[in-house]
Amino acid sequence: MNERTPKRAVVTAATGGIGMETALGLARQGWDVTVVARDEGRGGAAVARIDEAAGRRAGRFVRADLSSLAETRRIGERLAGEGPLDLLVNNVGGMWTDRRESPEGIEASIVLNHLSPRVLTEVLLDALAAAAPSRVVNVTSSAIAAAQTVFDDAEPPGPHYGLAVTGRAKLAHLAYSMELAGRLGPRGVTVLAADPGAAATDNAAQMTIEILPPALRPHWEQIQKGVSAPVASAATGPLAAATDPALEGRTGLVIGPTGTVDDTLLAFVTPELTEAVRAWTAGLMATAAQRS
Repeated sequence: MNERTPKRAVVTAATGGIGMETALGLARQGWDVTVVARDEGRGGAAVARIDEAAGRRAGRFVRADLSSLAETRRIGERLAGEGPLDLLVNNVGGMWTDRRESPEGIEASIVLNHLSPRVLTEVLLDALAAAAPSRVVNVTSSAIAAAQTVFDDAEPPGPHYGLAVTGRAKLAHLAYSMELAGRLGPRGVTVLAADPGAAATDNAAQMTIEILPPALRPHWEQIQKGVSAPVASAATGPLAAATDPALEGRTGLVIGPTGTVDDTLLAFVTPELTEAVRAWTAGLMATAAQRS
């Protein structure tokens, strides 16, 4: 990291869950943390916890609806105008039993797990490069293993199964992350994906067996046990990706739930898939621009 103190971090969707625990961990290590999320009440409470963890005024809340790509771009431009940024943690995401849409009419989990963090990152690239050595941490998920890897249309074929749809969006974003790593390495920005593993988040508590494709439903009880882990422990991977000095410059890696390098999910990212994701994403962004 650079020598400016305190270092500046932006963490999305950090008013609870893994994002909140990541923000608290950063605050304890001396970072200033900007929380980007929708709910002002929860945002104020998050800032109070961050300040308490830091032992000083270290937190800030910036309201934004990251399900809107236009609003994501606007908030990114605002943050970019504030100067060099040491760290961006794209923690925002979502999974639902039913199909939902973003303000631009795109399926919501595609937006929150891929398009929105992509937009925010691209807008903040110069601010991140200005703080080099700096980092981008994209929170990924083992849901990738359940992804439908067909990217011919906006949404996967067949019925809506939350795990498969979210896994597909996370897979797309992992492919983007690896491309971004190659692009930003020469600018001194390390790009890492972090798999927090399963945890008892608010989102997980709302899930029912209907999120699973039929083939996975016999494993529902096992999956439920997996999401009973404490949320605080799930921040281990994102925090290591954000702060471990040994990872400086080691761009294009996946950090697993224990905070160590784990390339398991990279097996799903092939050159053919990356090319398909690139074209698919361009089409979705064009559709969003027309509807904005």
